Amino acid sequence: MSSTDAVKNMHSFAEFYPFYLGEHSNRTCRRLHFVGSTLSLLCLAAALYTGQLRFVLLALLCGYGFAWVGHFGFEKNRPASFKRPLYSLMGDWVMYKDIWTGRIKF
Repeated sequence: MSSTDAVKNMHSFAEFYPFYLGEHSNRTCRRLHFVGSTLSLLCLAAALYTGQLRFVLLALLCGYGFAWVGHFGFEKNRPASFKRPLYSLMGDWVMYKDIWTGRIKF
């Protein structure tokens, strides 16, 4: 069974998250995720404040752009979002919280 098949056969986020963390073992990759997620939140706040939808598109560009640079440039793997998009999105925000709370090194 390929790793892609194994990931697709995971039936819960609790089962997926350890895999997700393994895909983010490179510190620079995690930092890029953190920066991209922070910029995404700021862009979404700007969208709410100004009512301009272009900030939503910018939020997506920041989030995925920084993450993909981290994966392709530093982690040398394909983003988990290609395998399990919803679990990957959830993993991004759990890892973001875990970095803020010190459970994962920045």
